[in-house]
Amino acid sequence: MAIYLDHAATTPMLPAAIDAYSRQMAQIGNASSLHTQGRSVRKAVEESRELIAQAAGCEASEIIFTGSGTEANNLAIKGFFWSNPSKKTIVVSTIEHHAVLDPVEWLREHEGANVIHAPVTSEGLIDLAALKAIIENNREEIALIAVMHSNNEVGTLQPIADVVKMAGDIPVHTDAVQSFGKVVFDFADLGVTSATISAHKLGGPLGVAALILKRGLDITPLLHGGGQERDIRSSTVNAPGIVSFAAAVDQALMNLRENYFKVSALADQLRAGITKAVPSAIFNGGGEERLPGIVNVTFPGTKNESLLVLLDLAGISASQGSACSAGVQRPSHVLLAMDISEVNADATIRFSLGTTTSEEDIASVCKAISAVVSKAGL
Repeated sequence: MAIYLDHAATTPMLPAAIDAYSRQMAQIGNASSLHTQGRSVRKAVEESRELIAQAAGCEASEIIFTGSGTEANNLAIKGFFWSNPSKKTIVVSTIEHHAVLDPVEWLREHEGANVIHAPVTSEGLIDLAALKAIIENNREEIALIAVMHSNNEVGTLQPIADVVKMAGDIPVHTDAVQSFGKVVFDFADLGVTSATISAHKLGGPLGVAALILKRGLDITPLLHGGGQERDIRSSTVNAPGIVSFAAAVDQALMNLRENYFKVSALADQLRAGITKAVPSAIFNGGGEERLPGIVNVTFPGTKNESLLVLLDLAGISASQGSACSAGVQRPSHVLLAMDISEVNADATIRFSLGTTTSEEDIASVCKAISAVVSKAGL
């Protein structure tokens, strides 16, 4: 039986989300239409918006549905930059997902943005002292600060509230795609200006996400058309995806504490089992504040590509890191930013656990890992 330990890439859809998607797919009507069918679809979308907003600690009007987390990040980054042409500087952490780093780089190449990369510690935490100095030296020029809520490769949770306090009146965007539904996330308490969340990371469908944008703010849209979603994201809303997203959020938040402790315990068992089987293994991403299910581990003397192929042959699915960088043979920028050598970065893989992971899965991985590492080191 296949063992799936790549939940950070995408999670299996929850039965409740599948059911909600199927039921909404059977309903005809465009949410923008005024007739009975259209109003029925609109009602389902707005009820889902309200549920997701309550779970995220924001107002329903602050939820802007998008087609993906990547789109939401692009919308925030480019939207804030274009909305304030007098400020040309963007501050971004060195360990952001490429859905943040790449649009920032695009703005540098095509729009003249000045990009400042804020460093992180060896544990993968934003260096607050360095960030403070960056902000103090460039405050009048900064259009946006982007620091992710948690890292998708090593799992470290970032001190976002501290970042917001340092930023003052500078907009702060946080990519919470990996966090939302797995740990406590409260938009209002954090004080950020915007945040990205996504359905398929917590048991919902692919193809639907949201940008949470503080009420009263307008940013320059990427798309122009029908004026949906506060005229910030024009497009016919994906009603089945949104309703399914809400169903997944409802389940995730209902079981948040139980799932957190279950997945954390399984991750601890995996680390202990790997340490016993391969004493030379090195775990990356320290500190107590981290996502429960991410185990990032270096096996010195191996190549991650060989490790992943051998694991796959053993029926175990893991990853090198971000799924969005799959097929790109280069060291993880996250690990390099944490001052891990290229050699060790190339010997690192990520196991990411979820609510469907079992103790039997972990036992099987721990049993197989010694032989896999031995073969990968040949």
